[in-house]
Amino acid sequence: MGNSRFLDLLSSGQKLVADGATGTNLQARGLERGLPSDVWVLENPQQIVQLHRDFVAAGADIILTSSFGGTTISLEHSGLAERAAEINRRAVELAKQATAGTDVLVAGSMGPTGEILKPLGKLDEHVAIAAFAEQARALTEAGVDLLVIETQFDLQEASAAVKGARSVSSLPLVVSFSYDRGTRTMTGVKPSQMCREISALGVDVLGINCGRSLEDNLKALEELYQVSSLPIWFKPNAGLPRLDDEEKPIYDVTPEMMAAQVPEWLAAGAQIVGGCCGTSPEHLRQIAQAVKA
Repeated sequence: MGNSRFLDLLSSGQKLVADGATGTNLQARGLERGLPSDVWVLENPQQIVQLHRDFVAAGADIILTSSFGGTTISLEHSGLAERAAEINRRAVELAKQATAGTDVLVAGSMGPTGEILKPLGKLDEHVAIAAFAEQARALTEAGVDLLVIETQFDLQEASAAVKGARSVSSLPLVVSFSYDRGTRTMTGVKPSQMCREISALGVDVLGINCGRSLEDNLKALEELYQVSSLPIWFKPNAGLPRLDDEEKPIYDVTPEMMAAQVPEWLAAGAQIVGGCCGTSPEHLRQIAQAVKA
């Protein structure tokens, strides 16, 4: 939408590297399990900046803000709903601080609300649209280069997020779904369905992030590529975690194992690649080397 270096890079055919995980890396650096990473935007900003810098050093072309749970609806659970705009703006400031003096793009991360929309749940669609609009406005005004509506699983909520974002921002828009039932989302949505419904809303990039195994994510990518005319964003997780003796998650997919699959991701149609849960800066360094080989 409009002049955008991000869209120019995509239209030129360039392959881009997005960053790795936010939550699992911050947990490894001391974030209490169960506490959303957005809380550290206020309470431990230096750790957020350091993680961004580590991903930049690893070769990321795009850094996502630590604002995944930044809607007023999601922040209710932490008692921070009234500080939603502040948290989103601050998350952008921290990402910009970490990328200062580089060509790295800053993407505003917008995750699900954590609620289910009516009629299956209690959330009114217009309330969801307004919450996403408020978040998108704060991220846009703070100066992100693009918006990423990510880890979506429900077509109704993702549509509400797009409508909210589009009502206040003309920035490029990525919409990424998580297929955590293999090649379907938890509400049964297939990649081809997502493509049909979300493409019609006028977004710029379709994506896949998180999910289950690398093999399942690749199948979802192949299905999406078959039907999509839009560029594809692909950030699989480093497999599913197991818990150690201290109940901390351990991801068994190594940086080498992930990097070895990058050629397949690119061949299957991904133009922007990175990693989700379990993807450390070292994973990302090897992914970036494989992309730019």
